[in-house]
Formats: sequence, C-alpha cells, structure tokens
Amino acid sequence: MSSAWIVQLATAFTGSIGFALLFNVPAAHLMPAGFGGFLGWAAYLLLGLWYQGDVLRFFAASIAFTLYAESLARIKKTPSTVFLVPAAIPLVPGASLYRSMRFTVDGAWMDFMNQIVYTLFLASAIAGGIVCGMTLVHVLEKVMHLRKKQAAPDKGH
Repeated sequence: MSSAWIVQLATAFTGSIGFALLFNVPAAHLMPAGFGGFLGWAAYLLLGLWYQGDVLRFFAASIAFTLYAESLARIKKTPSTVFLVPAAIPLVPGASLYRSMRFTVDGAWMDFMNQIVYTLFLASAIAGGIVCGMTLVHVLEKVMHLRKKQAAPDKGH
C-alpha cells in the first residue's frame, strides 16, 4: 500500500467523522461512522487496481459502505443513516462539481456540459449503489425471515 493510499484512507476516515459530528451522530457511533467512509474509499481504491472508470468504482464503493451501514445499524439498533450519510461523504463528487461551475464562469459551455454530465453520472452511481445495497439487505432479510418461518414447527395444527 502506497503512502498516497494511507493519506487518502486516513482523510476519508477523519472526513467522515467530521461530518458525523456535524450531523450530531452520538459519540459512541463516531468511530464506526468514520470506518464506513474508510471502507467506501478503500473499495474505490482497490477497484482502481483493475478498472479505471470512476462511475463503476463509485457504484461499487457505495454498495460496500451501504452493506456496512445497514449491517451495523442492525447490530447497534440504530437507524442506518447514522452510518450511511458520513460514509458517503468521501465519494461526494465535489471536485467534479467545482470544475463544472468553473467552466460556467469561464463561459466554456461545451466543457461545462461534458463535466456536468460526468458529475451527474457520479452522483447517480452513488445513489444507485445505495439503493442496490439497501435492496440487497432487505431481500436477504425477507429470505431469512421466510426460512425461519418455514423451519419453525406449525403450532396451530
């Protein structure tokens, strides 16, 4: 692991904790909230070893931190947003949005159009990853509930 990765992961962790503080996350949940940001950014970096496209990497990283947040929420008996929102912070495409606005100020309309579409793809990948992760967790819960129900002996008959 390179020193650049260590700096990025530490920044993702502390940035997530900072936003968790901003969102009044209870002190007991700050470290797990920070780890969600760390996990999402680690997934993004690891996928970069095999694939360079940002959109797919944002999507997969969002699934990773969503599965973490949903699982931890059930373990800690806390709403998943306590862990989900801070975990998403490192992936927010702020630099891309900044470039979009910069092109607007400069009057570079074609560059603006290309950049804003890219920014929207990144934001959509994050949203899609969160939805897919949440859906996966809910489907697994339903399957486990049905299996548990089928395994229980029928007491009424």
